Parts: sequence; structure tokens; C-alpha cells
Amino acid sequence: MDDGANEARIAPLERVLYEVKKVIVGQDHLLERLVVALLARGHLLVEGVPGLAKTMAIKTLAASIGGDFKRIQFTPDLVPADLIGTRIYNQKTGEFGTSLGPVFTNLLLADEINRAPAKVQSALLEVMQEHQVTIGRETFKVPDPFLVMATQNPIETEGTYALPEAQVDRFMLKALVGYPSTTEEFVIVERMTGRLEAVQRVLTTENLLALQQEADRVYVDPALIDYVVRLAAATRNPKAFGMPELARYITYGASPRAPINLILTARALAYVRGRDYVLPQDVFDMVHDVMRHRIVPSFEALSEDVTSDNILATVLKRIPVPTVPLREASHVRIGA
Repeated sequence: MDDGANEARIAPLERVLYEVKKVIVGQDHLLERLVVALLARGHLLVEGVPGLAKTMAIKTLAASIGGDFKRIQFTPDLVPADLIGTRIYNQKTGEFGTSLGPVFTNLLLADEINRAPAKVQSALLEVMQEHQVTIGRETFKVPDPFLVMATQNPIETEGTYALPEAQVDRFMLKALVGYPSTTEEFVIVERMTGRLEAVQRVLTTENLLALQQEADRVYVDPALIDYVVRLAAATRNPKAFGMPELARYITYGASPRAPINLILTARALAYVRGRDYVLPQDVFDMVHDVMRHRIVPSFEALSEDVTSDNILATVLKRIPVPTVPLREASHVRIGA
């Protein structure tokens, strides 16, 4: 591969992260997962206590990549028409017209998504999976690319609704956001009490679509596909994989979407890291974000404070990692 062409391919992602970091301090894990979701065409659920810049990170990313951006603040009184739109009667013409809702955008920020009732969540299911909505007897396609980035607050229960398992499964990734270090917090306070730098738009939607196609061409060794299938199968039937002690902690294991999304995100992560092939480390780094929300812990697990991440940690230790040969030197680095 031509080195100049390779640098041109990876540079836009570096510029995007540079622009986002003008505002966001730390949160490298979250920012990397945001870019992975963009490249892998997946929806992202971000969970963390209030005040950790979840919403700001998504808004800043949207400002740097161009395209349309809409934000919906989810509340218990929201109705499906507030999201997808509705039919409106025009008195002048005597006919019904369609008013499209805020889901018709490239980037949709669903803020505090767990505050919306079941009807609203079900309305969001179709657009997340099919990239279309049905209003009356008509079906309307949303723009491409289309990504839902949702936030939820794990500590409040009043006025919140648990997301249906079917909808949680539609999210390619679930990222957890923790508190910053004291050094990072000092910089945050200093930056947020001063004058913020303006975020520049460095990508267009056409650029993003081209980058997605480049990421699609990242090579995945069949041994890694077998590995991710075994990881998912181990969460469904841990006894068959020599982990009988986990069976009592799992009500339902990861769905087949887990290994599919694990390969897609590992491929995108390898691309972000400057390679055109996937390493076992790429898969390993994405396992928790892809699978934590697809495992339903049992009541016994909840009572003993055993989380999905604890279960996955055990699975990762027990399932042997395949040896994947390095590819030719000409394919070692995209941004060499």
C-alpha cells in the first residue's frame, strides 16, 4: 500500500478526535468507542452518573463530523409521534400531510433514554434496526449514515423505565463512563470556567461513508471468528465450556448479535489503530462493551453482586485465545 494514501485514510479520524478533545478531557475509552460505533454503523448506549460529559462528548463529536444532528430529551410524557412524526390535516387543501419527527437525521442523541415509556421505546426499535419508520400507511427511510447515541443514568429509579431486552440488544455497544482522575478534573474545571475553543467540522457525511467502507475491508482471520462464536456460546451454556460455576449466575446468554457485532467493532477498532487486519487484542478490548448488555444475570447473581462484566472476565480467562499469524509487512499499518 502507498504510505501517502494510507495517511490520508487514517488522518480524518485523528482530526475528529483532536477536535473533540478541545472540549472533552480524558474519557479516551468513550471517545474511541464513539468512533468505533461510527465506523461500524452501530448504535451506542452510554451509561454513567450525571455530570460526566456524556452528552457533551456526543454533541462535540457530532459537531466535528458534519451531517444533521438532533437531540431528544426523553421524558415520561413523550409519545411516539414526538420521535417519528405524525399525519397532520391541512385545512387549506383538505388533505393529510406527513410531518417527520427528529429521528430523520444522521446523528440522533437520545438523552436519558430510560425515561421514556414502552410505546416510545417500541417506536424507536424499527428505526434503529431497519433505518426506516412507518407513519400511517407510508414508510420513510432515514438519512444515511444514521446512528443513535443514547445516554442513561443508572442511579435514578423514579420516572425511569427499564429498557426492553429487544431494544438493548439493538445497541452495538454499551460503554460505561467513570469519574475522572484528580488531574483530569483540574483541567476540566479550568477549561469549563474559561473560554472553550470552537470545534471545527473536519468530516462530511460522504467522508464518513467512505471511511466505513474502508473499515469493512479490514481482514479478519477465520480463527478469530471461531473465537468470538465460542465466547458467545460460553455465556449461553457455560457447563459445556468447563465453567459450571457460572450457570447459576446467567438467566440468558448473549444473542447471535454479539459475535456479529464483536467482529464488526474489532474490525473498526483495528482500523482506528492503523491496521488493515484484526488482532486478538482488538477482539479482547471490545468484548465487554459488546456483550455486557446482552447477558441477563440471574437473581442469584444480583444478590451476590456478580455483574455481567464479572461473568465475561471469567469467560475470557477460560476460552483459549487463538494464535493469529501476522500478515505481510506491507499490510502491517494503515497509517505507517
